Amino acid sequence: MARLLVARSLSMSRTAAVDSNESRPGPVNRTWAILLISIAGLYLELLLIRWIGTEVRIFAYLQNTILIVCFLGLGIGCFTCRQRIVMRRSLLALLCLTAALSVPLMHEHLGKISLLLSGLGDFVIWEEALDAGLWTGLGRMALGLASAFLLLVVVWEIFVPIGRVLGRLMDDHPRTVWAYSVNVIGSLIGVWLFVALSALSLSPFVWMAFAAAMLLAFVGRGRERWFNLACLAGILGATWFADQRPELMELSWSPYQKLALYENTDPAQQWKGRYVIDVNNTGYQGMVDLSAAGVAANPHITPEMAAVSQYDIPLLMKPQPKNVLIVGAGSGNDVAGALRGGAEHVTAVEIDPVIIDMGRRHHPERPYDSQRVTVVIDDARSFFATTQEKFDLIIFGLLDSHTMTSMTNARLDHYVYTQESLARAASLLTDDGVMSLNFLAQRDFIEDRIHRSLTEVFGQAPLAFCHETDATGWGGVMFFAGNQNAIERALADNPHLAAAIAKWQQERPVAATGTTKVATDDWPYLYLKRPHVPSMYYLMAVLMACLLVYARQRCGGRDWFGKWHASQWHFFFLGAAFLLLEVQNISKASVVLGNTWTVNAVIISGILAMVLLANLIAARVRRIPTALTTVGLIGVCVALYFIDLSTFGFLPYAVKAPLVGALTTLPMLFSGLLFIDSFAKCPDKGQALGANLIGALVGGVLQAATFVIGVKALLLIVAGLYVAALATRPRPAYARDTQRAGAHDAPVDAAAGLFAWLRQRAPSQ
Repeated sequence: MARLLVARSLSMSRTAAVDSNESRPGPVNRTWAILLISIAGLYLELLLIRWIGTEVRIFAYLQNTILIVCFLGLGIGCFTCRQRIVMRRSLLALLCLTAALSVPLMHEHLGKISLLLSGLGDFVIWEEALDAGLWTGLGRMALGLASAFLLLVVVWEIFVPIGRVLGRLMDDHPRTVWAYSVNVIGSLIGVWLFVALSALSLSPFVWMAFAAAMLLAFVGRGRERWFNLACLAGILGATWFADQRPELMELSWSPYQKLALYENTDPAQQWKGRYVIDVNNTGYQGMVDLSAAGVAANPHITPEMAAVSQYDIPLLMKPQPKNVLIVGAGSGNDVAGALRGGAEHVTAVEIDPVIIDMGRRHHPERPYDSQRVTVVIDDARSFFATTQEKFDLIIFGLLDSHTMTSMTNARLDHYVYTQESLARAASLLTDDGVMSLNFLAQRDFIEDRIHRSLTEVFGQAPLAFCHETDATGWGGVMFFAGNQNAIERALADNPHLAAAIAKWQQERPVAATGTTKVATDDWPYLYLKRPHVPSMYYLMAVLMACLLVYARQRCGGRDWFGKWHASQWHFFFLGAAFLLLEVQNISKASVVLGNTWTVNAVIISGILAMVLLANLIAARVRRIPTALTTVGLIGVCVALYFIDLSTFGFLPYAVKAPLVGALTTLPMLFSGLLFIDSFAKCPDKGQALGANLIGALVGGVLQAATFVIGVKALLLIVAGLYVAALATRPRPAYARDTQRAGAHDAPVDAAAGLFAWLRQRAPSQ
């Protein structure tokens, strides 16, 4: 974010004196002010990425959009840091956003953006709008896009003044390298502060209280100060109101999602269960009492229904198992079913500790109180990689698909259903073991994809049927694979089960054409019918272009991007390559470390560590051969293409996390050194960094290429962009400014430029 301000600190030195007396908000000590605004800027980015993605579901699937908008606001703020700093614009915009996310009527409209944009059939999201004709559909789409654009504008407005504060502070600091070092350290603190608050399952009110405490130092003086204080009070009040839901038993923010628990008293909705959990404002799971006493007391459940409930069938397929593994254990329905079926021991794996806690306290059958149950809080894929146990029965519960990781195109459950993941799970079965997989598929191609994947993994087609929705469960498509003799024997021994399955197969056949592309670690897109870029991404690219036009008009940026020559294209390619590489790193790390917030923090920390290392090298080594940097950069990118990070999955987390983080972020070291050298030689720093900003924005859009070519091939695009950057790098003829500045000063200022450049990209989590 702060990269663009280097343009001001290096190319605007002639005009800096004119503005030096202009007041700027914040602590008098510039170093402390830089640290505080750096923490606040990155922390607020992560806060809004998560909160908006939760309340406006379309941005849970397009979270990079919010990231890029925050990035654009901070970058342009730094680029225009000599313009007047008006913090009330930031706080007013933040007040409007928090009110929209908190006040019921406004929140309801924001939530409908996802519904309005759900008409595109190639983009699967939960709770889609029904087809209502061409013109109605177009009208909904237009309203949804307009609402989304307004939301993006508000987010952009929040970050421009913050970027200007950061830019002004860095411009005026007498020790440039030290200032950028503090900026990077602040970035690290901001990342881990938000990760810590998320890990503690604290609410948006607490998140915003921390943000307000940091912004309090920048409210200014006089009448401006009192107005800004009133805005901060309004922001906290609106955020507090968001947590007030008296109709709910509990409202919790886990490390991954928003969880609302309520008691179901609607007679027409008894099929949902007594207690229901909503995830990110969408129905997710009901706690069902299928014990003998519970069935007898529930008039909506007959003994015949209970005998073949979706939670009991896995134990009918593998009676009396010694060792059962359940991934996606949730509130405990599957665990309760395993205990009713006589399992000697159950390992319940669930990524979200808050769902486990809700189930432990509220599930009618109290499955998590059993001594036969061991709870493991972990990503399913990570557990598969590290466990050495064998299981008689493996049950895939209804793993969450409401949430996305914020820097990639992958949803939280994508890497659980890849062919490699299913193969690893199959390897954990005993010789006569059975795998049960239940999935609430919204499209036929999803059913076919899972069916084909299981067929290829086990060498024979699974038993598949669609369990109806009733008072015993919400239903879904059930697949059974593994020891075929064990499955056939179970059906032969239980005619009632065999008859029920035959009935379901006849009433609603499972789509199993075998024509859908299977999901793999390289192409993990479970909800995409075929390799292509969904239409929604093109529409969002248009909105981003419109936002850039708005930003230029708003900040008077007609001279930002003049006629480009090779040097500007050089920085453009560097920016695009860097953001693509960051996205690719998180995707690859998710395979071995699990798809969790910790992975994002590890990668970001690795990037910032490489920033510090590059700065140290540039400060201590006067001249670094360009050939060495070039070979190192391209060589590392190509090497990472062939390295299978999943081979490190067996290592302890404390070992593999820093190892994977270092390997995936190593190209940043060489690209940083390349940037240092080029930046020192380029005479027009403002134009160069403006081109670098546009390149980063384009890189954010280009990440959609993974939908077509897969994750690994993205490294080849990154390498190609770096080759293009090398072909257009500034020549020695451009070094006149550097020569005038003196040989000693140039590398120091250029190293500082690297801090700002990488700091601008690092806000992803």
